[in-house]
Amino acid sequence: MPLRIVPPSGSPRTLALAQLVNSLGDGAYYVCSALYFARVVGLSPARIGLGLTVAWGVGSLAGVALGRVADRRGPRPTAVVLALATSASVASFLFVRSFPLFLLAACCYATAQCGLAAARQALLASLVTKEERTGTLAYLQSTLNAGLAVGAALGGVALHFGSREAYLSVFVLDAAAFALCALVLLRLPDVRVDRMPHRLAAQQAVFRDLPYAVVTFLNMIMLLRMPLISLAIPLWIVERTSAPGWTVSTLLVLNTGAVMLFQVRTAAAVRDLPSATRTIRRGGVVMLASCAVFALSAAAGVPAQVAVAVLLAGAALQVWGEMMQSAGAWQISFDLAPAGRHGQYQGFFGAGVPVARMLGPVLLTTLVVGLGVIGWLILGALFLAAGLAMGPAVRWAGKARTAVAYAV
Repeated sequence: MPLRIVPPSGSPRTLALAQLVNSLGDGAYYVCSALYFARVVGLSPARIGLGLTVAWGVGSLAGVALGRVADRRGPRPTAVVLALATSASVASFLFVRSFPLFLLAACCYATAQCGLAAARQALLASLVTKEERTGTLAYLQSTLNAGLAVGAALGGVALHFGSREAYLSVFVLDAAAFALCALVLLRLPDVRVDRMPHRLAAQQAVFRDLPYAVVTFLNMIMLLRMPLISLAIPLWIVERTSAPGWTVSTLLVLNTGAVMLFQVRTAAAVRDLPSATRTIRRGGVVMLASCAVFALSAAAGVPAQVAVAVLLAGAALQVWGEMMQSAGAWQISFDLAPAGRHGQYQGFFGAGVPVARMLGPVLLTTLVVGLGVIGWLILGALFLAAGLAMGPAVRWAGKARTAVAYAV
């Protein structure tokens, strides 16, 4: 398969352009936001952590409700409104001067982000054929990583200057990026939605779909790899290995570049539910291997250059497992969602992301930094168990899908 990072023309390319635009702003935001809240606003790290934990908890719940709005009102107008709402919430950070205002702004930001993610997934499901969804999402993930990389570089410039004005320019950039994203989404064709009145049971179908909830939970466990690369591994490198500090940025560049270049190729192996579960199972095995390799990097007497080599090998395995998990999860989340309810189902499935962001830091730092090698092996066992359990859970959900879809 040829190496491609640009999606086919039409709706997939427009969706990728929208993804690229807002990821540029987000890349800069992710690099600078914590330091802005600490240095400019004057919040303590504990309060920042508490505020973001509460915000993502609220966002994970709101995402399902906003996904139902996308099902009822149409995914394109809902996505446009939520992109503008995200823009406004980012802009509101410019005026935050206290913890209560920070908490309010953060909750608005997380709610809009989670709802936007659900609406965009529903929009993709409406515009792209079932056979093309996973491949299109792979292109979008590659685009996302490219935008985050460029945005992070812009954020690095702001950090270099370190002034209040430099930080504020990053928030202005991110707010403008989401406003431009809304304009790009308007270029997509409108999607006809079912205007029949939905009974309450239909609107809350995802909460009664136990098999889908189990699948979502298993996927959430595998999403712990998100704070792994951004938080746990950097702390592990600094506190437990002899590797130099610049290794942290090297591993992040490796992760971002690999996803940008190889996510589409990895997703090509996923065509249906059986191939998706096989891919996730293999991803669990690879993630276990990556955890074992990371653990070796702190072996006694390992010189710095050897530690760096071991860490690079572990990061290569980690990003390979990440790409397999992503490709399989995309296929599963769409194929198990009843027609006409992609918004609420994608909102529910996507809640795994904010939950992993909310609970992952505490869990991973306790396991990896606190327990060391044993913690790495426990974490690897969690990835493996979730990967192995996904197949039976998906088969159960597949059998129950028809009953859930018509239990209205």
